[in-house]
Amino acid sequence: MTTWDCALELGADRRVVSGSEKALAGAIGRGADLRIYTEFLHNEHIDVTSDRAERIREVADYPVTYLVNETWTAGIMTLRQPIELPTGFGPRPSMSFFLYNQNGAQAIARPFLDGQPTAGPLGLSPNQPPPGMPKYHVQNSWDAETNAPSHNFVYDFDVFRYFVSDRWRQVLAHDAQGRVMSGALEDLVDAFASGSAVKIAVCGLCDGLAPKEEGAIRHELFVEAGPGYYYTEKGLFMVGSHPIVRVKPDIPMRYESCVWDFGWLMVRTDGHVVYRRCDPYTLTFEDLTSRHAVRWFVH
Repeated sequence: MTTWDCALELGADRRVVSGSEKALAGAIGRGADLRIYTEFLHNEHIDVTSDRAERIREVADYPVTYLVNETWTAGIMTLRQPIELPTGFGPRPSMSFFLYNQNGAQAIARPFLDGQPTAGPLGLSPNQPPPGMPKYHVQNSWDAETNAPSHNFVYDFDVFRYFVSDRWRQVLAHDAQGRVMSGALEDLVDAFASGSAVKIAVCGLCDGLAPKEEGAIRHELFVEAGPGYYYTEKGLFMVGSHPIVRVKPDIPMRYESCVWDFGWLMVRTDGHVVYRRCDPYTLTFEDLTSRHAVRWFVH
C-alpha cells in the first residue's frame, strides 16, 4: 500500500505546528506525491446562510508540484471541476486550478470551458471577497471579466497538513542536451518495461512566463507521465505527461495576468520538450518546442 507521511502541519494562523518546510521541500525534490488536508465548518466556508456548523474534512491531491530555488514548494490541483458541496457541481463548467504554497498562501485560476463569449480587459480587478466569510482574505484579483479569472487569497482553514508519498526513485538525470548527469537510461527503460510508473521533473519550463527584466528563478515542475515509448535502436525514451499548469516561478507562487497557462508535455531523454499549450483566455492551442534538463523517477 502507498504510505503517506505528514511532512508539514500548519495551524489556522499558518504557523508551523509540526514537521518543517525543509522536510516538505526535500520530499518534493525527490519526486514525492502531495496531498493536502484541511478542515472547515460548513456554514463558514460553504453556505454562510446555513445554521449547519458541521465540520468538514477535505483532502485533495496536487498532481503538479513545484520546487523553486530548491527551498520553496507549491502544488496545483489540475483535474478539479468546481464542486458545490454537498450536491454536485458549480453553475459553469471550468477548471479549478487551486494553488497552495508551503506557507498556506492560496490562489485559484478558473478557465471556463463552456464557450461563453468574453471581452473583458486584462489586468487588476476589484477584489470581491465572498460575503459573510471573514476567514477568506482576498489579496488581489485579475482578469475578472475574461474567460480566465484568477485571484490570490488566504482562507484561514483550521489546519493545513501537507502529506507526501515519498515512493519515487530517481533513475536518470540529464541536461538540456540529453547528456547524462547521473543514473542511466537503461535503468529507466528497464523499470518502464517492467510496468513501473514514471514521473518527470522538468527544469526551467516556466522561464518564458516572467518578464526578462525580472530574471529567471531556478525551478522544477514535477508531474507524472502517462504513456511512455522507447525506440530500441535509437536508444531514445519519451513520455506524454498528465495535464500541467505552468505559473511564473516566484516565492510565493501566485496568479497574475498572462503569467500562467495549461496543457500537456511530450518529453524525451535527449532534452527535447514539446508543450501543447492552451491559452486560458481563448482556449486556443499551440505547440511550443524547447530543451530542458530533466530528472526521471520511477516506482
